[in-house]
Amino acid sequence: MRKSLLIHASAGALLCALAPAMAHADDAAAPVAPEVVVTARKLDAAREAIEPALGASSYTVPQALIANLPGGANARLSQVVLQTPGVAQDSFGQLHIRGDHGDIQYRLNNVILPEGLAVFGQTLSPRLAANLQLITGALPAQYGLRTAGVINITTKTGLQPGGEVGVYGGGAGVITPSLEYGGAWGGSSAYGSLSYTGTDVGIESPDGRKRPIHDHSDQVQAFGYFDHILDDTSRVSAVLGTSQQRFEIPNTEGLQPSLGLTVNGRAGFASENLDSHQRETTTYAIATYLKDEGPLTLQASLLGRYSTLTYTPDEVGELLFNGIAQSARKTDLAVGTQIEGAYRLTAAHTLRAGLIVQTDRTTSRTSSQVLPTDASGAQASDQPLTILESGNDTAWTYSAFLQEEWKLTRALTLNYGLRFDAVNAARSEHQIAPRVNLVWKPLEGTTFHAGYARYFTPPPFELVASEDVARFVNTTAQAPGTQNDAPLAERSNYFDVGVEQRLGPVTLGLDTYYKKARNLLDEGQFGAPIILTPFNYREGYAKGVEFSLNYEHGPLTAYANLAISEAKGRDIVSSQFNIDPDELAYIRGHWIHLDHDQTYTASAGGTWRVGANTLSGELIYGSGLRSTPEGEAPNSSHLPGYVQVNLSAAHEFEGSGLKLRADIINLFDKTYEIRDGSGVGVGAPQFGPRRGFFAGISKSF
Repeated sequence: MRKSLLIHASAGALLCALAPAMAHADDAAAPVAPEVVVTARKLDAAREAIEPALGASSYTVPQALIANLPGGANARLSQVVLQTPGVAQDSFGQLHIRGDHGDIQYRLNNVILPEGLAVFGQTLSPRLAANLQLITGALPAQYGLRTAGVINITTKTGLQPGGEVGVYGGGAGVITPSLEYGGAWGGSSAYGSLSYTGTDVGIESPDGRKRPIHDHSDQVQAFGYFDHILDDTSRVSAVLGTSQQRFEIPNTEGLQPSLGLTVNGRAGFASENLDSHQRETTTYAIATYLKDEGPLTLQASLLGRYSTLTYTPDEVGELLFNGIAQSARKTDLAVGTQIEGAYRLTAAHTLRAGLIVQTDRTTSRTSSQVLPTDASGAQASDQPLTILESGNDTAWTYSAFLQEEWKLTRALTLNYGLRFDAVNAARSEHQIAPRVNLVWKPLEGTTFHAGYARYFTPPPFELVASEDVARFVNTTAQAPGTQNDAPLAERSNYFDVGVEQRLGPVTLGLDTYYKKARNLLDEGQFGAPIILTPFNYREGYAKGVEFSLNYEHGPLTAYANLAISEAKGRDIVSSQFNIDPDELAYIRGHWIHLDHDQTYTASAGGTWRVGANTLSGELIYGSGLRSTPEGEAPNSSHLPGYVQVNLSAAHEFEGSGLKLRADIINLFDKTYEIRDGSGVGVGAPQFGPRRGFFAGISKSF
């Protein structure tokens, strides 16, 4: 109970911080003054002009579509992103964009949100989004370090006064009460949201059950936004948010330890009785000043994020099943500044430049219970040993870019520039990289784009392991190997060509890409606690093609996406101790599929609005992530394909602000595996959600 109170207290502190602004907003039920709205929109447009996605592939999910998707704002953010092209789902809510593992940068109002330690939990909620944009492909020079995809969320503000209170729940013990409110007064506006989710499927089921054993989760998310217009050319704004989440680690029924170990005379342990937990917290803040006057637009931001991860094992049970029971607490504090600007030289020429500096400070404290072994590897005693490890580390990242947008003709635009990145962490590395994009609009409704980008992607600093492999020699936690080279920055050449054609209410898209990488980065889940560890392939590539279709006419909106991709790597050259020596030897001389490679990925959905009623549906399809059959080459096979269909119906009671909704998740109750526990860097099995019925009621005010 004490932990639960701490979770709610943290979220409550955020709302208390916003209370003065919200008190003013109580006087803002009347429409906001027109001149304030005009100035705010002008400054919003200026902010977007600093960082246009020229030549990249960009997909936008507006607030209305988010609200109408099954689950609406109560869904996880990853479920929304899965409806965009080229995005494949993985366990723990992970996303793979165009064959990359992670490598995603999140932004709020075009300001970078530093990375944190979250594994199961998701820091951001769809509830705070006015719209969501996925930017991928050959990115312009303002985007770097995390380049598989940039997810930029334009947050809600108080310029549309009012609020909403609701409760949502259903299958697997889900209950989600929520509250959001916004308002404006004078030249200021504020918006805040708060939600709690309790569920008995906090992490994917390891055996396909509708309600797994020992899988409860409590999740609190809070968000606040405030801005003040200083004059008609400048604005200050602030973002503050927190996510506090606790997870039980789910169990599989009916298993007994198979390693032949004993602990204090005990050899048996029922798997359903394991009692392991993980807690993840993160708090972030961003302060921004925006100035738009004459030909110059400038935005300067301070940003910070503090995150923690705490893993509490079942000591006896994990020792018997795994040979190690490791409790861990890790923290990461990231602070930085992002300064960017645009200068309009002429109607045909615009210069853009920026500087980003960030520092990270991590701490790690682990206590590992292990059993001693003799030279042959046999257990030497049933009395556990304790191995303590602690470490602190600091990293600095520096980035700068300069680019020009040149409108060669009315139909042809060239964007070219240079980007510099440097990182000082376990390794010190840097790169100067060119970027070039060409956009051609030969006809009304027709757009071609082509681009090249040189990328520099350092390993996630907060995930790089500091474990001393030698400490575990002659114990039941001895690693498969002893070599532990530090992960390197990935360096890649990226090519992208695409076309978009609008035909009345229909928009068709085709995009192709190819990435050739040196020191290709991947991540794996090795042991407990459940934290991903980065490692490199000496070389790798990803290639694919994406098709998209959008339809919007009257009350009907529909979309469909299909992606075909391949991602492979060869020769693992860092964090080698985690991987079986025989697998390492095979991979040294052979190309293998990356464990997250999925050949075919598709999504589709639609919304039909009739009067006060809205019907919507969505589906996701995957041909299956990679697996390693017994005795075969690593990642040489894949799991069976699957289709998941979700439906939603909603009714608004006119004039009352009352809205009812009903959702069905996994309509056909298709049982499918996301992971089967095999493959390079893959942990336990995970299954997709089973069929669930959900309902919600909300009241606007």
